[in-house]
Amino acid sequence: MRLFRLTILFCLISLPVFAQNVQVTFLHVNDVYQFMPVDGGKRGGLARLLTLKNQIKSENPNTIFTLGGDTLSPSVETRTYKGAQMIDAWNAVGLDYSVFGNHEFDIKTAELLQRMKESKFEWLGANVIDTKTNKIFADTKPYVIREFNGIKVGIIGLLLPETKETSSMEESLTVADYCSTAKKLVKKMRKKEKVSAVIGLTHLFMAQDKKLAKCADFDLILGGHEHTLLQSSSNGTPIFKMTADARELGRFNLNFNAQTKRLESLDWEIIPVTDSIADAKEFSWVFEKYKSLLEQLSVKVGATSVELDALSFSNRTKETNIGNFIADTYRNSVGADIGFVNGGSIRADLTYNAGILTKRDVLSILPFNNAVVKVEITGAQLKEILEHGVARSGAGEDNEPGRFPQVSGVSFSFDTTKAVGNRVTEIKVGGVMVEANKTYTLATSDFLVSKGGDGYVMFKNAKLLTTDTTNAPKDSDLLEKAIKNSPDATISPRLENRIVKLK
Repeated sequence: MRLFRLTILFCLISLPVFAQNVQVTFLHVNDVYQFMPVDGGKRGGLARLLTLKNQIKSENPNTIFTLGGDTLSPSVETRTYKGAQMIDAWNAVGLDYSVFGNHEFDIKTAELLQRMKESKFEWLGANVIDTKTNKIFADTKPYVIREFNGIKVGIIGLLLPETKETSSMEESLTVADYCSTAKKLVKKMRKKEKVSAVIGLTHLFMAQDKKLAKCADFDLILGGHEHTLLQSSSNGTPIFKMTADARELGRFNLNFNAQTKRLESLDWEIIPVTDSIADAKEFSWVFEKYKSLLEQLSVKVGATSVELDALSFSNRTKETNIGNFIADTYRNSVGADIGFVNGGSIRADLTYNAGILTKRDVLSILPFNNAVVKVEITGAQLKEILEHGVARSGAGEDNEPGRFPQVSGVSFSFDTTKAVGNRVTEIKVGGVMVEANKTYTLATSDFLVSKGGDGYVMFKNAKLLTTDTTNAPKDSDLLEKAIKNSPDATISPRLENRIVKLK
């Protein structure tokens, strides 16, 4: 017996050892604005994400959880907690890395720095630069390297340049070119760090992600920003984005040869996050901490007799019934000729079935707490404003532009086959054709007027009629009041061909 054992031991020592392949799993979501489930509780929910993460990590300990940006803002809870509720939630989930999204910069820089300090995960944004120091914002690392059984994986975070237009990013911060940034840093990771794979964690438009894949040697790009489930590739690099609010979880298994350290294959799965998945018990303290606010938000405001289209894609591409109602609310609140809403400010990304509308519903639709102001413009300026609104609405142009207008008191048509700046036709105010030299009054968000938000810099040439913008009425307050003041506190907005896309 002893001889047998020794013989087996000898054989085990003498036989060549063939190392197994190494698998590294990435779990990915993007644009997650609330930790509670959405779609009436049927989809999303970070407590369910934690359940999935625990299950997957038990299958493969080499698991990294990433977020493709946009989580601190905008949301109902952020109006009170300035994003702290999402840090608590992500810390509970065990997030590893998040890239900055443009809406991380909606909150003040001091608040963002505090949220970063509270984070148990790491923020990335190699092209977010503090011009005061000429360094990456908040001394964020240009990239991170993770090693698993001798396999090194590099991760770099990149933010879209439009952030300066679509957020309240302070003047001293800037967003450098993502392409040149990636060229330099990916090359360094490949040659100096000897990584086996490079993962791009991005908050860019898909067209920009495709360009990025041609700028540097990426193995996988995990993105965000569009709120649409997207799958593409460019220059041989797979690119994936989930929708929003954790409605699904992307799972990506990278399979490496342990001997050559080369990436040999990639498998992926899109996992729906539904109410069939139990909440992880470890998340319960987050629910408890924010219980009081969640109860306040469930208070009834009124009702709708029709389905409301508050989807981001709809409000950034076409006329919607809720867009009409909000624009009417703006116009009526200050007695203007025109009501004008940038579609990107309508944030719920939901359709609301006919029925009760709560405080949460109102604040979810308009979470930014923007002041509504009144300006005076000419007919020529109105055309310029509308041209800007549809400048990215053509096929192949940046998807879902937040600048797309929702309007009241005005109607117009546009043709995306025509050159930018010459797309808008038949502009009417109050049913009468617009005259270039005639003046009109317009109600809109102070974000557009004072900050040139979503690129509406032409509003700086408008005459501001609101004397006290600090105390001007807030958009969500006006929406709540308009619902309550409707007959039986019930609204029934409809489409009225205010905006007609010809081609």
